[in-house]
Amino acid sequence: MIALSIAGFDPSGGAGILADVKTFQALEVYPTAVITALTAQNVKKVGEIKAIDPDYVAEQIDLIMEEENIHYAKTGMLYSSKMVKMVATKVTEYDLNLVVDPVLVAGSGGKLSQENLVEPLKKHLLPLARLTTPNIHEAQALTGLEINNEQDASQAAMKLGKLCPTVVTGGHLQGRDIFYKDSVNVIEGEIQKSHNTHGSGCTYSAAVTAFMAKGIPIKESLIKAANFTKKAIEKGEYGTLNQFWKLKRDII
Repeated sequence: MIALSIAGFDPSGGAGILADVKTFQALEVYPTAVITALTAQNVKKVGEIKAIDPDYVAEQIDLIMEEENIHYAKTGMLYSSKMVKMVATKVTEYDLNLVVDPVLVAGSGGKLSQENLVEPLKKHLLPLARLTTPNIHEAQALTGLEINNEQDASQAAMKLGKLCPTVVTGGHLQGRDIFYKDSVNVIEGEIQKSHNTHGSGCTYSAAVTAFMAKGIPIKESLIKAANFTKKAIEKGEYGTLNQFWKLKRDII
């Protein structure tokens, strides 16, 4: 089994492409990875971002797809509208089953996209996706709704659900995820009292992608991914999956 991540590079190793690769590997899915941007960051703050030229990113995708039999992919940090449009073109060209993690703001508060990314995501990429996994801040940006509770999150999930199935992740909703596909489903969880949450959104969306690549239905994949991410946070030292090799057996 093989999957593709199209995302940014976090040199701290806790988020972005490295988190995706470690998650795929932990779940016994072979990782392939295309880097969209370089960041200067650690687990507490984001510094300068240098976006990769979209044409070069397209070449990365083309050469991987030329040799590998990939059916499932996920996106993370895309940063610019031009990148979003290019990735949408490639998703269509290669008929990829796509999970979109709409990375807009880092957990530390640093911006991870240009100001005009919301509309391109909604217009070009989300309609192609099998699933999108916004946290409440991203869901607010994508819908224009204020989210203060689970009812608000349900409304946001339904609104985004007109574009693609949506799970509003519950890190700020007592740990419960709100999933919409035809109807609203609440996926039970709990708040993790930990500082090891850097990259948890990346880990979660990568885990969902890995489980779906294995042929597991979407709702069951969400439940498994939530449990996987919870254990990764519990076991991590500086961020989810930080001690990946030591913890692989425990996390799975």
